[in-house]
Amino acid sequence: MNKAVSVAILVVGLILLYFGWQEKQSVSSQVTEAITNQPTDNSMMFLIGGAVAVIIGLGGVVAGSKK
Repeated sequence: MNKAVSVAILVVGLILLYFGWQEKQSVSSQVTEAITNQPTDNSMMFLIGGAVAVIIGLGGVVAGSKK
C-alpha cells in the first residue's frame, strides 16, 4: 500500500473517532444510553469504523517504512 494512502486512511480514521466521540457525548445520545443502557448505533459505527481505519492506516505506515 502506498504510504500516502496509508496516511490518508489514518487521518480519516482519526476524524471518524473524533465524530464518534462527539456523537457519544451529545445530549440525545446520553439520554438514549441512560434509557436503553446501550450506546447509539450511530456513535458505535463512527467509533468502530474509525478504529478499523486507524489500525489499517497504522499498519500501512509501518509496513511502508520497512521497505
